Amino acid sequence: MSGLTNALVICAVVVLVVVRQFKAQQIGADRRWWLIPAVLVVMAVREPDLIDSRHQAASVTLLAAELVVGLAMGAGWARTSHVWTEPDGTVWSKGTKATAVVWAVGIGLRAGLFGIGALLHVRQGSAALMLALAATLLVRSGLLVLRTGSGTGSGTGTRTGRSTYGVGDAAYGSMRKDPV
Repeated sequence: MSGLTNALVICAVVVLVVVRQFKAQQIGADRRWWLIPAVLVVMAVREPDLIDSRHQAASVTLLAAELVVGLAMGAGWARTSHVWTEPDGTVWSKGTKATAVVWAVGIGLRAGLFGIGALLHVRQGSAALMLALAATLLVRSGLLVLRTGSGTGSGTGTRTGRSTYGVGDAAYGSMRKDPV
């Protein structure tokens, strides 16, 4: 796949994710929350520019750092999301102001890694970014499903009509669903 196509896919996924994170969304175990990250991983590993063959050690180190940032962003995103259960038993989540901070810090760290790579003359393609984005989405979705207890049958997570608060959303009282 061409670099332009990869850039467009990445931009589309980021825009979709950022816009949707501040709208209330239903969380359900029956949803295929892992599907978009899986597609991104397949697209990334098929790319020949995942590792710069001229600077393998630096390239692998930057890729590992990118993945760590992606995993941390996913965990931070899940932790800062407001989660609640409606009286009908459906579980919902919505990003908070703290979620926006997590995104801003994560993007800043990724820009810093790109800058370090440029200083080291490491050729960086879009594949590493796709892998990190997949890690972010996978960790966030997985942690939200675990946090809510969806699909575990254990009865953990939010109880009907109750909320669990993430970091930075203590000011939320009852949450209103946005029209879907």
